[in-house]
Amino acid sequence: MSSEAYLWFKSLHIIGVIVWFSGLFYLVRLFIYHEESRTMQDDLKIAFNDQYSLMEKRLANIITTPGMILALSMAICLVIMQPGWLSEKWLQIKISFVLGLVIYHVYCYKIMNSLQNGTSKISAKNLRLLNELPTLLLFVIVLLVIFKNNFPTSIATWSVFGLIIFMLLSIQLYAKIRRKNEESLKNG
Repeated sequence: MSSEAYLWFKSLHIIGVIVWFSGLFYLVRLFIYHEESRTMQDDLKIAFNDQYSLMEKRLANIITTPGMILALSMAICLVIMQPGWLSEKWLQIKISFVLGLVIYHVYCYKIMNSLQNGTSKISAKNLRLLNELPTLLLFVIVLLVIFKNNFPTSIATWSVFGLIIFMLLSIQLYAKIRRKNEESLKNG
């Protein structure tokens, strides 16, 4: 195949990855709102359940899953063009993280169905934690792609990783403070 085909596959793979991750980030955010709406008055709860269910289905089926299919199919095309990559450690590790992401994607469908059926057992707090997982996977996958077999282990790398963890924890803390303030307004 031509080098132009390779560039098309690579471009479409990157576009698919962006669409897939964007969808996953927003989908779990919708799950959080959906779960939080279960504490509303019955008429509001029904309306919000219907609206969130519709939004989740559309996002998952029209954006997120097609993004995943595009990313994975273009990745397969790239490997077909460069079969030697399969023997490289960085790609083997990347594939294992991508498989983890696919499992996460499938698990999101399970959560979506349980929210729509009213049988969800996962709390909004746990959904917030679950929402951070793709960020960590994205970070590791991008580093593997950029650095390949020279994965950085310097203090700079660990500092960036620590910064990401700090940001994720800050988001969790902000959400906790916001919930406390909302409860204070309701009670006070």
